[in-house]
Amino acid sequence: MIFGFAQARSGRRRRVRRDAVAAAALVAALAAFAAFSSSGAAALRPQDAAKAALQAASPASNPSAAADSEIRSRLTGAARLAVAGEALNVKLLRQFYAAHDWRPVWPSHPAQAAALLRTVMAAGDQGLDPELFHAALLRGAIALSPIDRDLVLSDAFLGYADALARGAVPIEDRTDNEDLTPGPVDVAAALDRAIAAPDPAAVIAELAPHSAKYRALRRALRHYRAEPPGRRTAARRRAIEVNLERLRWLPRPLPSDRLWVNTANARLVLYRDNVPVFTARVIVGQVGKQTPEFAATIDSVLFNPPWNIPPSIAAQEILPKLSKDPDYLAQHFMIWRRPGALQQIAGPHSALGRLKFEMTDRFDVYLHDTPERFLFTSRDRRRSHGCVRVEDPRVLAALLLDEPVADINREIAHGATRRRYLARPIPVFIVYQTAVAKPSGRIAFYPDVYDRDPEIWQRLHGADEAPVAEHGAALQRGG
Repeated sequence: MIFGFAQARSGRRRRVRRDAVAAAALVAALAAFAAFSSSGAAALRPQDAAKAALQAASPASNPSAAADSEIRSRLTGAARLAVAGEALNVKLLRQFYAAHDWRPVWPSHPAQAAALLRTVMAAGDQGLDPELFHAALLRGAIALSPIDRDLVLSDAFLGYADALARGAVPIEDRTDNEDLTPGPVDVAAALDRAIAAPDPAAVIAELAPHSAKYRALRRALRHYRAEPPGRRTAARRRAIEVNLERLRWLPRPLPSDRLWVNTANARLVLYRDNVPVFTARVIVGQVGKQTPEFAATIDSVLFNPPWNIPPSIAAQEILPKLSKDPDYLAQHFMIWRRPGALQQIAGPHSALGRLKFEMTDRFDVYLHDTPERFLFTSRDRRRSHGCVRVEDPRVLAALLLDEPVADINREIAHGATRRRYLARPIPVFIVYQTAVAKPSGRIAFYPDVYDRDPEIWQRLHGADEAPVAEHGAALQRGG
């Protein structure tokens, strides 16, 4: 065991030394280019390189004018750009270099480049693979042309900043079921702030989440990275890396009052002022009808709700049974509202139970009661069409409406369908987290029943085949 730890740490020290050597070589190359760009010669002392790079010169004699022209033409003249076979983010690069008059940036900021390069090479501490940010290319960056080197450095720094700010697998690259995203962040402006700051790496690090759960997962990752190699250790590392990524998809900070549903462990938690005040088991989507990851807002509670049966459920499940049994609808308290539109009437037999928590989302997913109370004691609570059935809906309704449970019971007993609006609508986050930091700091691991982790992990490690984004028409669930 001790020998294994020593091996792991020794390997890490070798990587750190290798990346430090690469950074030093890059600083030397940047200083030399800065001197050449400003004076036409490479004879300036390294300590004078940054100063010389900022000196004005006429376009006719200044090589940086040619660099200006080349950077502008390469970024504005094509939709795609690659260096040594590695794709660059043209959109972010355009935004960044436009603010710098299309001139090379890093020859005049070699110290900042070195600090940021060290941060990128340590991306593994955030559960990110440095190879996502041209690590191999940057280790040999001295062999690149000056313009290629500048572009690759900028793309690496912008890409890493973007990954910390909104995830290395942003919403436009994910599957339809993964619909969480933080607010927009101007990473080009963040990189400019880093260049101007005494500690550039700290500015970029600020873009990552600062929640206690994120910090706890990072600590756990450091622990498992130091453990001897093995199947269990590798599986735990993968799970932590994937769930660090999922935390980067969330808003910062999270609302202090929120409803939190983790479909991986089929549990719900209500937070008030960031303190859990209520928790309950839930029933979530079957493996073939998965509950998606998304954010919404509950604004009202519907008492004694009828169930307007989604057309997909009617066509696939109810109509075939009706064709075999003409009394099926009457036996299950269903009626035709209009041709093609089925409804299960309100009451004790309604699939929605006695309470529905109203929220608007493109998936038609919501929280509700259920008459099938026995399912909550099951180990496998993935039984729904995608909606979330709540174990103690009357207690939850009382908390959200800020009134006693007895009042909720009286309202239900009246039997009428009635909507009650919340005084303060509450944000809802439906997540899928297979590695979760508990308040004690312990990490709980849950089975990846929906089989979502492997695709994310592959994307975090630059897999050639990425999951296909399916952002199109919303999937019908509603049950």
